[in-house]
Amino acid sequence: MWNPTMASFASLSRAVSASTTATHLKTLLNPEISFLQQSRLLFSNLSHRNSQAPTTARTGINDGHLQRLSTHNLIANSMSSLRSVSTTAGCKKSATSRAELKSSKRIVLKLGSAVITRDDECGLALGRLASIVEQVSELQSSGRQVVLVTSGAVAFGKQRLRHEVMLSKSIKQTLAPNSSSIIQMDSRACAAAGQSGLMSLYEAMFSQYGLTTAQVLVTKPDFYHDYTRSNLRGTMQELLRMNIIPIINSNDAVVPPPEEDKDLAGVRTGVISIKDNDSLAARLAIEINADLLVLLSDVDGIFSAPPGQEGASFLDTVYPGDTAFIEFKGTSRVGLGGMESKVKAANWALERGCSVVIGNGMNRDDIVLNILNGRKVGTFFTETKPTGVSPEMQAIKARDGGRLLQALTSEQMQAIKARDGDRQLQALTSEQRAEVIIRLADLLIERSSTIMAANRRDIDEARLSNMTGPNLSRLALTDAKLKSLSDGLRQIAATSHKNVGREIKRTLLSDGMLLRQVTVPIGVLMVIFESRPDCLPQVAALAISSANGLLLKGGKEASYSNEVLHSLVEEALEMHDAKDAVALISTREQVGDLLKMSDDIDLVIPRGSKEMVQLIQQQSEGIPVLGHSEGICHVYIDEEADLDMALKIIRDSKCDYPAACNAMETLLIHKKFRHTQVFEDILDMLRAENVKFNPGPRLARSLKFGPREADSMSIEYGGLECAVEIVDDVTGAINHVHKHGSSHTDVIVTNNEETADEFMKNVDSACVFHNASTRFSDGYRFGLGAEVGISTTRIHARGPVGVEGLLTTKWILEGSGDTVQEYAAGGSKMFVHQELEVENGEEVLESSSA
Repeated sequence: MWNPTMASFASLSRAVSASTTATHLKTLLNPEISFLQQSRLLFSNLSHRNSQAPTTARTGINDGHLQRLSTHNLIANSMSSLRSVSTTAGCKKSATSRAELKSSKRIVLKLGSAVITRDDECGLALGRLASIVEQVSELQSSGRQVVLVTSGAVAFGKQRLRHEVMLSKSIKQTLAPNSSSIIQMDSRACAAAGQSGLMSLYEAMFSQYGLTTAQVLVTKPDFYHDYTRSNLRGTMQELLRMNIIPIINSNDAVVPPPEEDKDLAGVRTGVISIKDNDSLAARLAIEINADLLVLLSDVDGIFSAPPGQEGASFLDTVYPGDTAFIEFKGTSRVGLGGMESKVKAANWALERGCSVVIGNGMNRDDIVLNILNGRKVGTFFTETKPTGVSPEMQAIKARDGGRLLQALTSEQMQAIKARDGDRQLQALTSEQRAEVIIRLADLLIERSSTIMAANRRDIDEARLSNMTGPNLSRLALTDAKLKSLSDGLRQIAATSHKNVGREIKRTLLSDGMLLRQVTVPIGVLMVIFESRPDCLPQVAALAISSANGLLLKGGKEASYSNEVLHSLVEEALEMHDAKDAVALISTREQVGDLLKMSDDIDLVIPRGSKEMVQLIQQQSEGIPVLGHSEGICHVYIDEEADLDMALKIIRDSKCDYPAACNAMETLLIHKKFRHTQVFEDILDMLRAENVKFNPGPRLARSLKFGPREADSMSIEYGGLECAVEIVDDVTGAINHVHKHGSSHTDVIVTNNEETADEFMKNVDSACVFHNASTRFSDGYRFGLGAEVGISTTRIHARGPVGVEGLLTTKWILEGSGDTVQEYAAGGSKMFVHQELEVENGEEVLESSSA
């Protein structure tokens, strides 16, 4: 425990040389050394130059000096000196992106007074507190370590004491006309009365999840000395080791008034003053080497100006120095701190390697779990600024001239640039767009060694993360793939003159009025794809050919390949100063923001797993999503099928590229073949190709010994595995496809034309084939050059989506001073509505704009 005598020792020790002081100060502050030993040690140090003086004389000097020195000044000076002792800090780095927060193991969660206190400041908001306790319990149960820094003792005690005061009043006092309904109570007394109740509440709540809590009361002096900080760290480490949740409270019953924060005022002492729970949480996070500090308050995070003030905008990410120009106003509704205090604490912790998020704990929306899952909630503090387009708080000139758009996010900047790029592409001729695509095709071959080196890095890292099977296959690039990509891009370039501005309808409305319908780009596309880096040049070429601006988001597992391929796209676009037309999105967080920008993005096309596509569809706010949920493709072997043909089609559909979305996932066989050699030959072929087959319910019942029944008939296996089922006839096959299929690609193998027609007419899928492999469902094989994706929706485009699916139309009307009244009853003009021949698909509107 700190006392004035020890303060005297610490102050006097400053007269000793720096090297000697550092050694002896730790000894002096050791509580196991007696007072007399401390005295002798200190004053032998002060008089070390006069080594001839006797020890008894030095002891006498000690007593005389202590009587004459000013105890007050000694205490103040010694405290100042001791505060300069550096806080224990780890050497780790803070997170560079929100995605990295998922790996946080040790979290300090600070609950502000406003979060857990009722609006009347008298009692706790139990609903909000219960939600936070549930989230903390989930994190703790998942192997993370959570430390709570909590307010609320004053509010809890105020509720208890107010009740006691009311009960102690006499009836006469209560009914007196001048009796005030507001009872003023000392906050320290409230804290003393509320601490036990607050901890009992936490203990009861966490016990419902099988977790134990422990209270740790601290005050400012506990952080002033090495030995007290060491004791605190040791206690915290032991509690965390035993999976106990430490609940830290500032001992408000004895807490001294806050003092100036010397570190943040420019005095580099290496510490932050403990003046509220924000600074306490920051100090504690560094002391215990926490990965993440979460400060919950009653606002969403940091704003460029006080929330509610005109022009104030929310800052989802803050970098060092950004907060220097932010205006703060007022303090917390309850408690000592405010947003300025939180920002100072956040910056201090960030400088020392701890990630920080400031968020709103008032709503029951799983704020803590969302932060740990990398969701874009609250304000994220990071020391790493992204490359490329500058982030928030940047102003640019708008296209319509001169007006400043303040506080645009990097995502908005990318979308706006893509819109500008869309218009740049539309201004090019079809020949110029074709030149860009041909140059990109050339670069894929010329820079193949660079591409393959980047892809090998991706594959090496994927293997380290235990990626195998279909996902690894999708990730890999080969020289053959690059050659195929290059050929497909040349195909796209060859048809570019038939795309934008093509006249598809021409009508003479009346004499002197010509109406034309021409093709135009959709506008700005956002294409999201997983694993497959070969998608990037394909989609880029289709967007360039159709004059659409493009935002691309590839999977992180292909980041090196995607960066190289995107640089080649930019190099090709620079031929005609359209580099910004195709942008690469770097983080998953940006996708969530872009999905809200319906004014800047016109169509989203996700390519990937069912879960990814569904997530994009759920998150999109007003932007159409074009895609397929999964590829459950069927092959039906009819009773009149040719066996050799059937075996060839089954093998190709399943084994050519099992990871593709157009690979067969379910084989349907006519019941006629069940107990024949044909059935055995089909199964033998699957076994020879190492294909695992899972029998459907009907087939499983007829097998005495065989594989276990399929878990479901609606599974996209994505590998050398498939389901096999028996059906009665073509009608049974059609019904099965409608029940279990995904409207992707379905095939019938038969020599009966009528049966084939019935199947193709009634199966409601994007692609329906007769006597052909499911693998033909592909933009390149359809002659589209490439595909931006395969759509199983029924609006706009369906099946492999090539350039045609990326175009819409607009109407061009050329008149000669016509007005509607002239065509009314009794008017001077009449409609003729005469259909005219179009210009044979030629590009007749060279620079049409959407």
